[in-house]
Amino acid sequence: MADNLKIRVCGLDFPNPFVIGSGPPSTNARIICKAFDAGWGGVVAKTTALTDTEVVNVQPRYGKLKSGKETIGFQNIELISDRPFEDWEADFKTVKDTHPDRVLIGSVMESFEKGRWQEVSARSAEAGCDALELNFSCPHGHPERGMGAAMGQDPDQVEEVTRWVVEAVDIPVWAKMTPNITDITSPAAAAMRGGAAGVSAINTILGMIGINMKNLKPMPTVEGYSTPGGYSYLAVKPIALRMVAELAQSNRDMPISAIGGVTNSTDAFEHILVGGSTVQVCTGAMLQGFDMVSELSDGVLALLEQHGFSDLQSAVGHSLQYFTTHHDLVEKQAEKRALKAAAMANRDTEWGKGRVQDETQALTSDGD
Repeated sequence: MADNLKIRVCGLDFPNPFVIGSGPPSTNARIICKAFDAGWGGVVAKTTALTDTEVVNVQPRYGKLKSGKETIGFQNIELISDRPFEDWEADFKTVKDTHPDRVLIGSVMESFEKGRWQEVSARSAEAGCDALELNFSCPHGHPERGMGAAMGQDPDQVEEVTRWVVEAVDIPVWAKMTPNITDITSPAAAAMRGGAAGVSAINTILGMIGINMKNLKPMPTVEGYSTPGGYSYLAVKPIALRMVAELAQSNRDMPISAIGGVTNSTDAFEHILVGGSTVQVCTGAMLQGFDMVSELSDGVLALLEQHGFSDLQSAVGHSLQYFTTHHDLVEKQAEKRALKAAAMANRDTEWGKGRVQDETQALTSDGD
């Protein structure tokens, strides 16, 4: 039975599969170190760009969707890091000096220029990042300038940018997929053609959290106005699971860092069962705190034992074998009904429903 949660992904050894996703819980060295001290196996830093990339955040920039008193959905209109990239280089070095056994993943995003992508990636690697995640998926703000999800919705750009970055660094590169697309497997395949070691999925879903019934203005409201943003937390889990499963089914050899709607160990285990080698949590940590990793670890270990898995790796993608098409479901059900009908026909209780000579003939072998 599994006695630990260690897993090796793309040549990197994770003490456990739980990774803080790129965002507010990974916005500087201080908070990243707090995550590692709490027990997280990896952290994806908040997305960075070169210093001259303009980033201006607004506030308020978050909104909650509630069912009764429970938060089930969360929206943000937060942009990537507004800190100078030089500060990030210092932070990466600090984190690796203090937590050399944990996996630090840099997240980078730039305009469609080879030199800029290669510079921000190479400098992140030189500063100590163990791997990189390419942000092809931020759904708000930067897509207006052709970055983030706008780039991730174009497989040709995904492939080319991935190739640029892979040429510039000697560490694993993951491409983060946008869910705001018809077929998520297309840009994923493009990223792999470009040399990516794997993919991360999903980023937030472009949405609107709701309308304030007091003033009829969309939320979050900034100076009386709003804009669609990234929707996350428990309510997106069904969509995330579907997309992670689609990615895993499209390429069983492609490592996937699964993201979307993780609030507890059961959510995390579901992502593992449909193909996630690691599981990222961002909104969950924002709302519950870093200590939620204790329940994630204890819960997934218990689930591995309950279902007889020898280690974490053996559970990755286990449930994919039970997916099929609707047409096949119809055929399977019809076959089961036919078998049941045949079995019923052989029972003594069935005699007398028709003519006795016909029932006799149905059970008789004529030798031809």
